[in-house]
Amino acid sequence: MLEKGILGKSETIVTEADTAKAMGSGELSVYATPAMIALMEETAYKSVTSMLEEGMGSVGTSIEVKHISASPTGMKITCESELLEVDGRRLVFRVTAFDETGKIGEGLHERFLIDKKSFQNKADRKCDGSKGGQ
Repeated sequence: MLEKGILGKSETIVTEADTAKAMGSGELSVYATPAMIALMEETAYKSVTSMLEEGMGSVGTSIEVKHISASPTGMKITCESELLEVDGRRLVFRVTAFDETGKIGEGLHERFLIDKKSFQNKADRKCDGSKGGQ
């Protein structure tokens, strides 16, 4: 059973592939907001995965983040998550990212618990139906 207070932590080093220039979200060689968001999602989901029943997982449904400071390539990024709320299948996390000089981003991330096989099958059925997912 998941309960609020579960903590997560992940680290990465900024590479050229993680930059705004490489990801198409800007023109500079600084840590891209999409890369930071991906690290935040990864940190949150990994913090609870080992506590889920066999076959269960979680999917991200929303994220509201502020990217407040730029980080150059080569800098270590640390992300921390805290599970703030468990409401049935809905999970809400506080996510915070730091580089070696201080906080670079913060926000809230929502995930929903799902049965992985059922969820994947439902998504795959979109290919079997009419074009446009209708």
